[in-house]
Amino acid sequence: MTEPIIILDKAGIYQKLSMILSNVDLKVYPGEFVYLIGKVGSGKTSLLKTLYAELPLNEGDGWIAGYSLKNIKKSETPFLRRKIGMVFQDFQLLSDRSVYDNLMFVLGATGWKDKRLMKNRINDVLDRVGLKYKDDKMPHQLSGGEQQRVVIARALLNDPDIILADEPTGNLDPETSEDLMQLLLSISKNGRAVIMATHDYGMIRKFPGRTLRCEKSSLTMVEPGRNYFDFDKVMGF
Repeated sequence: MTEPIIILDKAGIYQKLSMILSNVDLKVYPGEFVYLIGKVGSGKTSLLKTLYAELPLNEGDGWIAGYSLKNIKKSETPFLRRKIGMVFQDFQLLSDRSVYDNLMFVLGATGWKDKRLMKNRINDVLDRVGLKYKDDKMPHQLSGGEQQRVVIARALLNDPDIILADEPTGNLDPETSEDLMQLLLSISKNGRAVIMATHDYGMIRKFPGRTLRCEKSSLTMVEPGRNYFDFDKVMGF
C-alpha cells in the first residue's frame, strides 16, 4: 500500500504565539489532489507555510516528503524545499529578467551547475506548461495566465513530489482559471500530491476532489455530495 507523503498528527499551527489551527490530523498521498478552503485568516496559508517549513511546527508531529517538520534542522530545509513546488497567487517573478532567466535563477539557487542540463530542464518545464516559445519574454509581456504558468513551471523545475498552491487562480479570469486547473490536475495525475488553497469554489464544483475546510481553529473534511443549494454555507463563505 502506498505510504502518505504528508502526515500531520495532532499538529498545532501557529503564527508567532497565536494558535491558528489546533489538533490537525492530515494524510495526503502521492497523486492526490486536495482543496483547502476557508475564510481569509482561517489558517489556509499558515498551514501551507508550516508544510513548507517556513513556520515551525512546535506542537504535535508532522512529516512531509520524508522529513520531520518538528525536528528538521535549518541545514535540511533547502533539501526539503526541493521536494516541494510552491505556486503563489501574486506570481513573485523577477520583473527585470526574462522567463528563461527567472527559471535559470531558481536552478542556480538550488544547486544546479551544468548549463546544458539546466537549459534542457527549463525547456522541458516550459513545454509542459505550454510556454515553449515564450522563454525570451519579460513577465510584463505575458498575460496573468501565462505568468501563472511560468510560476507552475518554476515549481516543477526540481521535479518535486508535492505542489502547494496558494490561491493560484485568485487573480485570473474564469477561462484562464479553468486552464490552470486542468494543468494542476494533470500534474497530480502524474503522481504528485497537490494541495490547493482556494476561494474559487466554482472550480471545486467543476472539478470535485477531497476538500478540507479551515474554520474555528479546526481542519475538517467537507462531506462529498453536498447539495449545491447550500454550497456557499458549507464552504464557509
